Amino acid sequence: MALSASAAASAGRGARAEKVRRIFERFDANGDGGLDRDEMAALVVAVNPRVKFSEDQISVILDEVFRTYAEFILPGGRGLSLPGLLRTYDDGAGDVDRDFVALSLPQVDSEASSPEIAAGAAAAAASPPSGAAAAASLLDDHIKPLGAASTAPTSSSRAAAAAPAWATSPNHGIAFDSSWALLDDLEILVKRLRSKQLRRTSSIDTISGSGAGGNNNFDSFSEAGWSREISGQADSASSAAPWDETSRDYLTFVKELAVLRTRSDASRSREEAFDNHMVIGRALSEHRLFRDALASFRRACELQPTDVRPHFRAGNCLYALGRHSEAKEEYLLALEAAEAGGSQSADILPQIHVNLGIAMEAEGMVLGACEHYREAAILCPSHARALKLLGSALFGVGEYHAAEKALEEAIFLKPDYADAHCDLGSALHAIGDDDRAVQEFQKAIDLKPGHVDALYNLGGLNMDAGRFVRAAEMYTRVLSIRPNHWRAQLNKAVALLGQGESEEAKKALKEAFKMTQRVEVYDAISHLKTLQKKPKLPKGKDDAQGEEAFVVVEPSKFKRVGRKTTLRQDLANALDIRAFERTTKLGRCDVELLRKEMNETDVPISYSGTGNPEKSMRKAALEVILRRLLSFLKPDTFQGSVKAINERILSVLDASGSGRVDLGMFFAIIAPICSGHVDRRKQVVFDALLWRPASEGSRGQIRRSDALAYIKFLRVIYIPTHGASDMLEMHGESDPTMVSYTEFLEMFNDPDWGFGILSTLVKLEDSDHIRHGRHTCSICRYPIIGSRFKETKHSFSLCNRCYSEGKVPSAFKLEEYRFKEYGNESEAFIDKCMCFNLHSKKLEADA
Repeated sequence: MALSASAAASAGRGARAEKVRRIFERFDANGDGGLDRDEMAALVVAVNPRVKFSEDQISVILDEVFRTYAEFILPGGRGLSLPGLLRTYDDGAGDVDRDFVALSLPQVDSEASSPEIAAGAAAAAASPPSGAAAAASLLDDHIKPLGAASTAPTSSSRAAAAAPAWATSPNHGIAFDSSWALLDDLEILVKRLRSKQLRRTSSIDTISGSGAGGNNNFDSFSEAGWSREISGQADSASSAAPWDETSRDYLTFVKELAVLRTRSDASRSREEAFDNHMVIGRALSEHRLFRDALASFRRACELQPTDVRPHFRAGNCLYALGRHSEAKEEYLLALEAAEAGGSQSADILPQIHVNLGIAMEAEGMVLGACEHYREAAILCPSHARALKLLGSALFGVGEYHAAEKALEEAIFLKPDYADAHCDLGSALHAIGDDDRAVQEFQKAIDLKPGHVDALYNLGGLNMDAGRFVRAAEMYTRVLSIRPNHWRAQLNKAVALLGQGESEEAKKALKEAFKMTQRVEVYDAISHLKTLQKKPKLPKGKDDAQGEEAFVVVEPSKFKRVGRKTTLRQDLANALDIRAFERTTKLGRCDVELLRKEMNETDVPISYSGTGNPEKSMRKAALEVILRRLLSFLKPDTFQGSVKAINERILSVLDASGSGRVDLGMFFAIIAPICSGHVDRRKQVVFDALLWRPASEGSRGQIRRSDALAYIKFLRVIYIPTHGASDMLEMHGESDPTMVSYTEFLEMFNDPDWGFGILSTLVKLEDSDHIRHGRHTCSICRYPIIGSRFKETKHSFSLCNRCYSEGKVPSAFKLEEYRFKEYGNESEAFIDKCMCFNLHSKKLEADA
């Protein structure tokens, strides 16, 4: 009786599995059900009789096999299991038919092969190993079957012996016999390509003397301090291209693949062609041939534009290729199709939200990512990964208590979630609960001893607590795992310096500079050298080093010489605002861009809790506007900017926690710290307040109550020392009178109740690159940049920061200190000449 096409293919797979079993039994000398290193070495040599392997070559091959197929290694040193050996052949590491003939084993009757072997083959195919093979399922974990079963013609009973798990899914698996044939042909092409490239790669490694996996030390850590399950572009690019796409073998493969696509396009129906292309795409993505898989999914999108699956799969491929913006667009199309599909797409909807959030995070859009992670958690409350990602993103925007709650829920669902424990430790440290934070970091390390983020963050916690020895130990452990982790190297240097190990600290700093070549590391090395060269103070004086050789005096003892010298408290506030300006990078944003946004952004009017009309929007939508304003920033830098803005500005404007922000008020708040002439900044502030619905139709005037509310918001956000009392007075302001631009300027410029500190801020901006020759600060020993504050009696000089903090050298203890500010050395030279002339005239008068 003739076998059907599918039954014949099933029998072929069973015969293949039987051959692998016989090879396995041939070399399992001790009969323990596993192939240890000696037995595997014997197998490698026996199936390659014409190759003379050296011991080093055999060792490299075995290291690669045992690392890549670690999930199939049996405990107790028994070695590789039968399903593991079968998986190596399925992955193209060897040709089972050739090896079977080389070993002169008796032929296998394909119809007599046992069902147990076929089942073992299915298990091996359905459970990919960790490492290289597991990375093939990038962004694909926990994906459930999509919707209801397809109504397209189905193949006859198809055995799943060596087929991927997705191919035999009852819903949206392979639906046509022609797709099974294409999958068989494609697997042959991929295995042939892998076999050729593995042979060439092995020979290159042997010649160069490099071991397997030796170049896997790329940095994949978030500056914000939380671990990521899917890293940024550098990481995805490293894992997405295990193939040499420039080789002749690959070009031949692409031509043969084009033939399969032509067969798909020639299918009898549109549905069959769609199924063919989806099968080709799924198989290619499983083998991490994402660029080729993308072409198949794009063709499937053309055939069925409203189907969620090809858009979702195309998004996964684009993300793996590092094309995050395009991935986001595909996920949005998938989301639109899924929402239109109703209950049929309910299963995949949470995963679309998760992947969309991950793609948005890669672009720096963390607030938007939070929205999608939160939606995924609502749709699937048991989705531990969505909750973990939500907690990590909330931590990334500075919402630490909300992050704590989400991460605790993720750990409740999945207690062995090492990344969630690590991120919870970071959140707890941020809110000051260091005891619990240490416990969470330790849990992450216990679950995953090589958890670099947990070790690094635990080092930071110890350093913040002054436990420098313990901190240095943590950073040393990080460097033992990731030798190129320059931040760990830099922090290790700081920890060593805290221990008083100056020479060791200098060595660590030099190593960090070699890794990163960053100018701030070079400056730190120079500063350390300066401290070491500092002359000793006279006997009886304080002989402490650097920043310890000072005292902090109360503000009343600081006197100014001349009205141009900035008040100490004003300078402290201005420096704080300047630091925020630098962190957010708003100082590089032209203030006229705010006016452009107001003219071009159509915001519907809504009503706040008080009933007042507002042009408000959700924080995630505001983040999109910020991305346009700060388009020059890289994603990681933009994330830091959003975090600072959310913590300092949005938390005040959205005190009720509604998630919505008055856009006009937000523009008015950030305008003073954007770039541009100070008069233009003030004009944009007024225009932003005029743009709000409450001032529309008022002929160039705003309500006095709105102006007062704005100034109080401004002082609460930028001058927090006055914030509490100002906010208490804000409620109930209902002055109906209107004020013009001129009257508003008087209110804005008031040094006591307005924002007169803006002039000091502008002075700091203008003096950012001004140096004062060889003058260094008498306290911190850094070269003075910006204004120099000279004490007129003892002639010591302070930088902006030390003057604002009230620090003076402990060698000079006076009842009061008189300082004169010099914006540059020209002013100091003119002042010196004037003093010389006065002194000369005095001598002449005395004569």
